[in-house]
Amino acid sequence: MDATLPPSVNWSPTAERARQDKGVARAPVDESKVDPATRTKIRKAADEFEAQFFGQMLAPMFETVGTDPNFGGGHGEEMFRSMLVNEYGKKLAQHGNFGISNAVYGELLRAQEDSHGKGGKNG
Repeated sequence: MDATLPPSVNWSPTAERARQDKGVARAPVDESKVDPATRTKIRKAADEFEAQFFGQMLAPMFETVGTDPNFGGGHGEEMFRSMLVNEYGKKLAQHGNFGISNAVYGELLRAQEDSHGKGGKNG
């Protein structure tokens, strides 16, 4: 049973969009309608998001690993471990093919298209 709310209820745009999209396959975005420079920026942002996501997911795992007293870097290793974890996240994003970046890229393109009148080329 699908519950409907009276029109007087104010939905946020995000909630309304989620309600409308529930169970409906989204049409692919036509990349040619978005400026190439903008597409490049969106791709970079999506890739950085995926790398950051993996870094955040790996961080708790490395927090429980101690440093090797004989061959480890001691305090210096502890200080720079977060940088190492971030680099692991970047490598996973580059070579992992998990698809998070592609999903974020598609949504950012869709948002760009929606904010500029359904695909007009803007710079």
